[in-house]
Amino acid sequence: MIGSSIYLRDRPAFTGGSPQAIYEDLWQRDRRKRLRTRAILAGGTLLACGLLVSGVFGIAMALLVAAADSFVHWRIYHASRVWRLGLRGDERMGRLLRLTRERRGHRVLYGRTVPGHGTADQLVIGSDGLWLVHNEAWRPDAEVSCHGGRLFIDGRTKTKLVREVTARADAAADLISEAAGTPVKVRPLLAVHGGELPRRTRLFTADGIVFGTPLRLLRYMRRNPSADYSPDEIDAIMRAAVLTLPIGGRQMAPAA
Repeated sequence: MIGSSIYLRDRPAFTGGSPQAIYEDLWQRDRRKRLRTRAILAGGTLLACGLLVSGVFGIAMALLVAAADSFVHWRIYHASRVWRLGLRGDERMGRLLRLTRERRGHRVLYGRTVPGHGTADQLVIGSDGLWLVHNEAWRPDAEVSCHGGRLFIDGRTKTKLVREVTARADAAADLISEAAGTPVKVRPLLAVHGGELPRRTRLFTADGIVFGTPLRLLRYMRRNPSADYSPDEIDAIMRAAVLTLPIGGRQMAPAA
């Protein structure tokens, strides 16, 4: 298409009028307001500290306040990056898994199809259990919460999403167990990219699925083992997962 970027995939996020485009426009419009507020904070700090202590201390504290304010706004903007790019977060979670779980000996399969149940973003296999990671990115002001053991996004339940992820994990467990000859349990995890999670915790369980930020989920996997597989069992489970969960729907034939 004429006028489109050859470096970016076509995504609705890059079209005019999309929530991401509107958010980006409003962020740019508020730039003067943010700079003015930062200048007022820094100026007030300079005046107060300069009068109470010294001019040098006042300048140092003013620079520190300005830097802190810049960092806070950068964090807010950076937290919405996945959503702003029209992504779901699977690429970001994949990088984190390669830097953490894989370096500690875990096996990870990416973008595998669970026949009849869609795609598993990541399947983590280790001596301490199996996890199916699903990724979702919501807008920065979306409220992600748990009430009565159920997931709510902006006050609305996400029953369909929860059922799909749970069914995907159960189906993957059945296929792998049958092919490996070893009963396995695949636990579903949902990585939340963006949105406003409960202040007290960045990790909670709703509808039988553990929800949390990517880093909190990595910590959860490390602290909550569910199995104790031997190296031979891990190899068998890995082979079974590769054979039964194809890439792009292409089933692999078992070795003769």
